[in-house]
Amino acid sequence: MGDHFAAAVRQFRLRAGLTQEALSDRSGVSVSTIRGMETGTRRNPQLASVRRLATALDLQPSELDELLATAAGVAEPAAIPVPRQLPAPPTPFVGRRHDLDRLDSALRPDAATGVVICTLVGTGGVGKSWLALEWAHRNADRFPDGQLFVDLQGFSPDSDPMDPAVALRGFLDTLGVEPERIPLAPHAQAALFRSLVADKRMLVVLDNAADTAQVTSLLPGAGTSAVVVTSRNQLSGLLTGQGAHHLSVDILTDAEAHALLAARLGAERLRTEAAAAAAAAAELLSLCGGFPLALSIIAGRAYLDPQLSLADVADELRRDTLDVLDDADPAASLPAALSLSHHALTGEEAEVFGLLAIAPGPDIASAAANSLTGRGQSRSRAVLRRLEQASLIGRDAAGRYRMHDLVRRYAAGAHDLADDVRTAALRRVLDHYTHTANAGALLLDTHRPPIELAPPVPGCQPEGLPDIPAAMDWFDAEHHNLLAAQQAAATQALHRTAWQLAWALNDFHYRKGHRHHQLAVWQNAVDSAAQLPEPGTQIIAYRLLGRAHVMLGHHPEAIAALNRALALSEQQDDRALQAQAHYTLASVWPDDRGALEHAQRALGLYQHLEEPIAEADALNAVGWYSARLGEHDAARVHCQAALALYRRHQDVNGEAQTLDSLGLIDHRTGNHRHAVRYYLDALGIYRHLDNIFEIADTLERLGHPYVALGNRDQARAVWREARDLYRRQGRDDEAEQLTERLDDRS
Repeated sequence: MGDHFAAAVRQFRLRAGLTQEALSDRSGVSVSTIRGMETGTRRNPQLASVRRLATALDLQPSELDELLATAAGVAEPAAIPVPRQLPAPPTPFVGRRHDLDRLDSALRPDAATGVVICTLVGTGGVGKSWLALEWAHRNADRFPDGQLFVDLQGFSPDSDPMDPAVALRGFLDTLGVEPERIPLAPHAQAALFRSLVADKRMLVVLDNAADTAQVTSLLPGAGTSAVVVTSRNQLSGLLTGQGAHHLSVDILTDAEAHALLAARLGAERLRTEAAAAAAAAAELLSLCGGFPLALSIIAGRAYLDPQLSLADVADELRRDTLDVLDDADPAASLPAALSLSHHALTGEEAEVFGLLAIAPGPDIASAAANSLTGRGQSRSRAVLRRLEQASLIGRDAAGRYRMHDLVRRYAAGAHDLADDVRTAALRRVLDHYTHTANAGALLLDTHRPPIELAPPVPGCQPEGLPDIPAAMDWFDAEHHNLLAAQQAAATQALHRTAWQLAWALNDFHYRKGHRHHQLAVWQNAVDSAAQLPEPGTQIIAYRLLGRAHVMLGHHPEAIAALNRALALSEQQDDRALQAQAHYTLASVWPDDRGALEHAQRALGLYQHLEEPIAEADALNAVGWYSARLGEHDAARVHCQAALALYRRHQDVNGEAQTLDSLGLIDHRTGNHRHAVRYYLDALGIYRHLDNIFEIADTLERLGHPYVALGNRDQARAVWREARDLYRRQGRDDEAEQLTERLDDRS
């Protein structure tokens, strides 16, 4: 370093054409001092002398910085205290065990890689700074050369983001660099900072960074230091350019949120309010959704007003969430915290942020978001990526976007969407769900008479579903959104859409055993169908509402709905709808003889309608009820005729139902091996169709011929599987009956 400084002084003097004596005369620095500087024998050049020399040599600012930085390296550093700049640790701090472990792993010193960097990223108020400071205090002893901290104010409510040069100057001051030794150029200051910490083991905490550019000059260049950066933005430049580790900070778990609320309120407060406090605390936790800042605001409100019960706080929060979480102090206001991220968005990004808030359901897939925004796949993806980078939305492993409930409430009011923009976006996303669901429904039952849909509105892009597994996967992923979409359609008086969504969900609900959802969507559909001019929609709605009641064992309600469907179909003289009503009435009739009569009436009507699949349905129903009445020969004839029709028209679902019926007939007539074969064939089809409702019933029936053949272990195995499926579907009575049968060792 000394030789380099000496060479620099000689170079500058010779370039200026000055002898040592002339330079001494011009600068006032003694000749002996200049000679010492030029030979490198003077190890501690006085900075005042260096500055006088620089003036005499007419150095440019960058040349002066070079000379000063070199001189600073030559000078003996003054003794300074080890910096301990960390603010006080958060109190109370609860949970985050997994995140602390991840930080331990990410910031483990590694001589091979040098400086390690970890970014903590999440939305405002989620607890990034708390986590960073908690880890920093727990691990302070790992950094004997000190800890540096700066709040970069990247999202401050009352100031612009801090100029990194200001933060850098603060670090240099802390490290004992005298003002006259600090270079003028920012890049030279950064170089000096890196030189000073190069051989040290330090922790640098950069809180609330706005972007990568604000951080890069504050990073050590070598050694075994560690850097923790918190931000609402993802700082992808640090990941790609610096190899930083990325840690996404999410909301608290239910247990952690409860612990934080209890720690803030105090155990005595909870004991005083006893049982009422427990219920109110549970509601507060639900309304705050694991958001640390929201929980802290609520706890502070309750703490400052001991006369305010937790039930009162919960009631206020339920009625006007964001107002309760607001405060004149921006540091204690969730809306203020969120507004800082919102204000950083472009107009287009802010509009999409507002549109996501009105999308039905708890999350949204990329394809549905394309329709919601109406911007096309490429542009929509770019805007969503920006919102994700700003930590206003999250994306899971399946690529689905989700917005925290509190962020959604803020977004719904923060961006004032024009009525026509809001209405058009909702129409596009509802059409997306309706058209995609309709296509999926027709895949699940290729013989089902289709309903007529208007073309999708401009900007709507329905998804293509290639086969049954893809359709079932899509329905599974979108189920809650489809339910919310139907409710939104009904609320917006889009009654045709509400009815169409119920129709499209029918087979999926049946296969998956979603009996309560099935009932709910058809109750909505009956109300919407009443507002439509076509009587057929109302008849279908009543019939399928009756079927939904059948699945839940609501026999009086089912019969009432089905009789209504039958009466309306007779008024319209619609024999197909009459046949459907009789066919469904058979499934709910309280005695098998009456059920058989309804099935026979349905068959008689279908045989004159040229609807082979519907005729096969009725044939199988007549066979089933005949078997239950002990009329096995007639039962077999009807079921074999149904099977032939199903196979001729390639209706595999109907084929499985009839194979199941033939299994029952053979079991009841003592042909147990044939019964097992029929049941197994039916199960193979049902498993391919992912029809767990029928799988459970067929498994239950399969156990009986196994017992008759002495295969009790096989019987118990299929009954256990059936019981588990019943439980998954909420069919508790059936599950309990099988549990009792399995517990019976006789």
